[in-house]
Amino acid sequence: MTFAPNVFLIDAVYLNRVGKDMAAHFAPILGRELPEADLPLLLECLALDAGISAGENDIQVIFIYDSSVRRMDFCKPSDMEKELNDVAFRSRLGEFSVYSFQPSGMASREDLFVESLRLLGESKEAGRIAVVADEEAGRERMTEAVGEWKKKDGVTVFGMNPPAGPCRGFRFEMLGFAVLQSLGIRADEL
Repeated sequence: MTFAPNVFLIDAVYLNRVGKDMAAHFAPILGRELPEADLPLLLECLALDAGISAGENDIQVIFIYDSSVRRMDFCKPSDMEKELNDVAFRSRLGEFSVYSFQPSGMASREDLFVESLRLLGESKEAGRIAVVADEEAGRERMTEAVGEWKKKDGVTVFGMNPPAGPCRGFRFEMLGFAVLQSLGIRADEL
């Protein structure tokens, strides 16, 4: 697979869990029903947090999912096969190309995710990389893989809990801020 200069590798099962939990948590606090999150807006927020500036950027988004989540329940578009595979959209940040992959029966979602990280690390094309990994299932393996990368323009890891130890080879950003924005929650409401 050929990678773009900017690549997002996202565990769709983890992102779906975070999005659903945040919507369920904040709806009663705000006293209103929240709309489905706007996935393109979420991706733009992640891109900005990863250091991508407005311009003609090529941004490749790779979702890794399994049979437990074929559709993300908190956002639109949401169908991994029909709406979030081999599609693209343009924004002021550039063109986002979106792909979705699920493991074959011989590998787990976590194994496919870590193997994808390894391929990104070896890629000469991918410079700026953003990672949304399952903190519970794969943070240790992800941190180890990213820590071995060399010659990358910038690596940003998104999550809900900062790493306990040092961020070797990457910087950490809170995933929750981008999710809140995509759910239509304004700072003044909080």
